[in-house]
Amino acid sequence: MSSEYTILRVRVTAKDADTLRALLRDSRPDVGGRIRQNEDGSLTFDAYVSPEQGEALAREGVSAEVVEDATATGRARQAEVGEGDRFAPEDAVPQGLALKVRDS
Repeated sequence: MSSEYTILRVRVTAKDADTLRALLRDSRPDVGGRIRQNEDGSLTFDAYVSPEQGEALAREGVSAEVVEDATATGRARQAEVGEGDRFAPEDAVPQGLALKVRDS
C-alpha cells in the first residue's frame, strides 16, 4: 500500500435538507454514521473521503471541516495489535484445510 494513500474523516454541515440531498447526489461521499439535525435546522454528518474529495465537498450552503486523518488513526490502532494467537497453547498444532509446509 502506498504511503500517499490518505483518508480523512470530515464533518460536513449542510444548511438544509435540499442542499444535503444535492450534495449526496453529486459527490456520493462515504458517510460514516447517521445524519444529525442541529438546533438551527442544519444537517451534519461525518464522511470518509480523500483530501481532494474533502475539498470538493465545500460549496455554497455546505461546510466541510477535517476532524482527523483516519488513515493515521487506523495505522496507530493496527500497531497496537500483537502477532500470533495469545490464547493458543505454545505447543498447539495448526488446524484447518491449509497445506503443511516444512522448513528446509
